[in-house]
Amino acid sequence: MTATLRAAVVGVGHLGKFHAEKYASMGGVRLVAVVDADAERANEAAARLGTEALADYRDLYGKVDCVSLAVPSPLHFALGRDLLTHGVDVLVEKPLATSVVEGRALVECADQERRILQVGHLERFNPAIRALAGVVTQPRFIECHRLAPFTERGTDVDVILDLMIHDLDVILSLVGAEVQSVEAVGVPVLSERADIANARLRFTNGCIANITASRVALKRERKIRIFQADTYVSVDYGEKHVRICRRTVADALPSISVEEHSLGEGDALFDEIEHFVQAVRTRHCPLVDGRTALRALEVAESIRGALETA
Repeated sequence: MTATLRAAVVGVGHLGKFHAEKYASMGGVRLVAVVDADAERANEAAARLGTEALADYRDLYGKVDCVSLAVPSPLHFALGRDLLTHGVDVLVEKPLATSVVEGRALVECADQERRILQVGHLERFNPAIRALAGVVTQPRFIECHRLAPFTERGTDVDVILDLMIHDLDVILSLVGAEVQSVEAVGVPVLSERADIANARLRFTNGCIANITASRVALKRERKIRIFQADTYVSVDYGEKHVRICRRTVADALPSISVEEHSLGEGDALFDEIEHFVQAVRTRHCPLVDGRTALRALEVAESIRGALETA
């Protein structure tokens, strides 16, 4: 590993351009190139950040240590596999892939090549979710809503892989048990795939999660509520706000104590990329590695299967 880490971003559209900005601002990292099939987009990003513009990701081989892969979801598998097999550590945007078969193959490829494979489940680096450590211990019921107005971006997959996958990853990390059963319903509205979906998951430890995702909402909302014995937690992802309600006993009388935590804006994407860079340097497993993301993808595929049989 070189003293200065050599990084690149493949795909500098809506999200990829932010990845490129984070690498360019990071100490000990050199943004070697940005890659995009749209030459104008690549040239604009390269000129703004003082790096090279490329049209073909294969021109990166031998020139970089790590890459953020921010291309359309159907390309994650093919490009991710090529980069891994050519000795490049990869941070791929969520979802890991568009099918469990492809996702599993990517994980196996990373293992075989001894490469770092991190997946961009950004909410894990949201300060509101990080604040739940030690608070959520044995959740019994979880309810979450992720609503957004419609945009063309992301419609190469359904709303489950576009939006709901975020919450599936968070919920799996909180519950710590396997999914036992799935019920789901979904409706296509403005695209050919489901734009609104609801899933009810029952876990082997008895916990139930009710998850709603919509990309045709009139307003944006990202909230999760968690119930466990003696504690209720409400998280607003967007506002970075956490409310914790606990049952307390004083003078033999039960009551509710309420804690409010406003955690500030933070920079979850910078933290995510910094975490990736550290994993590349140390060769330690990242927080959301390929196997962890594969679990969320497996549940997503079960939900999609339930939609087809509903």
